[in-house]
Amino acid sequence: MVIMSLEDQLSLCSEHYQKWKQIALTSEGLTAKKATEHAFFWLELQSAFIILHAIEKTRTDPQAKKKILLAKTNLSKRLADYAQDILDEIIGG
Repeated sequence: MVIMSLEDQLSLCSEHYQKWKQIALTSEGLTAKKATEHAFFWLELQSAFIILHAIEKTRTDPQAKKKILLAKTNLSKRLADYAQDILDEIIGG
């Protein structure tokens, strides 16, 4: 299993956010709407990584660690779902 550093996670999110934001700003109609949704996904993901990192650094009790692990699992699931959605768009559209 490969674990990305916070810096790498934030860089990845920022890169994708900027890409989708640019597409949203230069497109119209449904393309702009979908690009905006993608941009917000990456911005939300970036925020979640920052918040989880902050909580992880300040909370060391076992209950907090369990919740952090669950949150990271949920983020991984959201990324997998997002990747599947993109794949479905490419194949279907």
